[in-house]
This record gives sequence, C-alpha cells and structure tokens, in this order.
Amino acid sequence: MAEFGGGAMSKWTEFTSFLRDVRSEMRKVVTPSPTEVRVTTGVVIVAVFLFGLFFFIVDSIFSAAIMGPHGILSKLGGLQ
Repeated sequence: MAEFGGGAMSKWTEFTSFLRDVRSEMRKVVTPSPTEVRVTTGVVIVAVFLFGLFFFIVDSIFSAAIMGPHGILSKLGGLQ
C-alpha cells in the first residue's frame, strides 16, 4: 500500500516538473510580425507553384518517353 502512495507522488512530481518545463519553453516562443507572416506565406506559395511546375514537366517527359509513339511501351508491343 505504501508503494501506491509513493508512486502517485512521484507521478505528481513528474507532472509538475513537466508543467514547469512547458512554461519555460512557452516563454521562449516568439510570435512573428504580420510582415514576416506575409513574406513567408508568399515564399511558400511561390515554392509550391515552382515544385508543381517542375513535377508537371518531369511527368510529361516520362509520360512521353514511356507512352509516346516511339516510347518504351510501343517498342514492347504497346497497350492493347
């Protein structure tokens, strides 16, 4: 029975220590300014479009190489 009380107290100590650590870390959090949010949002949007364009071009090249009239699949007998 003494073990149960000791175990509960150690869990409580661990929990309060965790909350202290959370409070300490939350004091380090910095909220970005509206300008920073706008700039980083713009960078993300541009990056998404550039990556989309890149993958569209690469996909088109591979698709043409594999499925085109002189592509790999047509040389192997094509799709039927």
